[in-house]
Amino acid sequence: MTGPISKEEWEKVRRESMANLDQVIDSVGMPSVLLKYQANAIEPLESGTALLVVEKSRRVGLTWGMASYAVLRAGRIKAAGGMDVMYISYSQEMTREFIDACAMWARAFAQAAVALDEILFDDTDPAHPEETRQIQAFRIRLASGFEILALSSAPRTLRGKQGAVIIDEAAFVDNLKELLKAALAFLMWGGQVIVCSTHNGADNEFNVLVQDILHERRPGKHLRIDFDQALLDGLYQRICLVRGREWSPEGEAEWRQEIIDFYGDGADEELFCIPSMGSGAWLTTPLIEARMTIDPEDAPVIRIALPLDYLQRSKLERDHLFQIHLDTIKEALERLDENRQHAFGYDPARKADPAVMTLLSIDKMLNRRAVLTVEMRNVPFAEQKAIGKLILDNAPRLVGAAIDATGTGANLAEDLGRLFGLHTEETPGGLVWEIKLSQTWYNENFPPLRTAFEDGAIHLTRDAEHVVDLRLVKVIRGIPSIPPERVGEAGAKRHGDFAVALVLAYFASRMQWHEYAYQPAAIAKSRFEESSEGAWRNRSDDVEGGFRMASARRNRGIF
Repeated sequence: MTGPISKEEWEKVRRESMANLDQVIDSVGMPSVLLKYQANAIEPLESGTALLVVEKSRRVGLTWGMASYAVLRAGRIKAAGGMDVMYISYSQEMTREFIDACAMWARAFAQAAVALDEILFDDTDPAHPEETRQIQAFRIRLASGFEILALSSAPRTLRGKQGAVIIDEAAFVDNLKELLKAALAFLMWGGQVIVCSTHNGADNEFNVLVQDILHERRPGKHLRIDFDQALLDGLYQRICLVRGREWSPEGEAEWRQEIIDFYGDGADEELFCIPSMGSGAWLTTPLIEARMTIDPEDAPVIRIALPLDYLQRSKLERDHLFQIHLDTIKEALERLDENRQHAFGYDPARKADPAVMTLLSIDKMLNRRAVLTVEMRNVPFAEQKAIGKLILDNAPRLVGAAIDATGTGANLAEDLGRLFGLHTEETPGGLVWEIKLSQTWYNENFPPLRTAFEDGAIHLTRDAEHVVDLRLVKVIRGIPSIPPERVGEAGAKRHGDFAVALVLAYFASRMQWHEYAYQPAAIAKSRFEESSEGAWRNRSDDVEGGFRMASARRNRGIF
């Protein structure tokens, strides 16, 4: 596709949606007239978000939803937060349709529109006033005294205005970088900037803006609405309602496939918010090695490889073999700084890959530092859980633990969550996060870790195999990902396991944690007193309400 949408297709979709609004309102009611993803894009703006950036699929009606917000914002008096709203896109057809949608919403909201007209807007370059040109614009003036102004290009005169600005299909406008400079000046006086677009390549300024927010280099709110999310939120059902068709799962599946087939090789970018780009290394070797500043003696990497017939041996022999490794981990835990917060990441595995646990400390300057990594091959899940329990029990001021729960780790995450509190929306004080790894999760959480590498805010143990793991992370279709291939010799292959454990630990270190239900103990115990009878043995009797008081006693730090 060379443009976001054809003139004919755009006009057809918008005209149908506007012509049938009354029918939609009658069917679903005004509170539900916006689909969930449309309402989710408006909610942060109503809550005061200054900069909102939305990656979106084509043909999901977000512009239609934004028109409703424009009317709500411009229709208020100044004391209630009213302001002018400016809409900018790459084509005159889109701006005309936006104004028509605003007029429709004004009628639905019973807002008084004083006038709807076309004007000529002077695009003046102060350095070359003789080159001033006039641009056709569309305007609605509301009884509140504010107006909605829709422009089809990026006029420099935007610098002289104030209010909220919506930049639609931003990846396709002329000189987005300069336009953003002018628009972001609105924020100084309480304005808002909304940037929405389908992607147009990974090197486009729109994707640069998205990555700046995901990397936390620029403050702002980020949303992602792909085609499947829109369908789950009722897009096709709404299309059926508007067009008078009967909805069915089979019909929706067929329609979805037709749309994907229409876009062909461009479907990932056009529909699923994946900017087109070749693959490449996520981190360079020099950058990785520059952050490996810690000697293994100070932050050990403990590698455990149990015999292949471990489970067939007697209990006494198994206990003896395993206790040796527990003692080594205890020695490392005893050396941890009691004054620093800690965060834990765990990538479980059992057969082909090593299971990896890593512990980061957080200093007062918010630098993360590796303090302990445990790698396990042929270690049964019960023993892995015992090691995780030992670390979480004795990590000072633990602020969180993130565990890959996409496969075999689900049971381990659940069991550790029973001991240390499982983080859910209902129990936000839990320490253990069950993470379902996905492209979306990687896209949101690998960028902050890379920023830490670039800013020198993370320090790792010198370890050649960890370099391999971090180098294995590739940028695939614009998203940092773990490719399916494994590296290394037979029986000792790796699959980016340390990189996954590290991004999980870094995620846990960034999550705010609050203590609750704390009760001081009458007699303080040493860190290993409770586990002296065998740290790896399952002890559920000391659990109360899914949260251990002994753990709370040590984890008083709040980040």
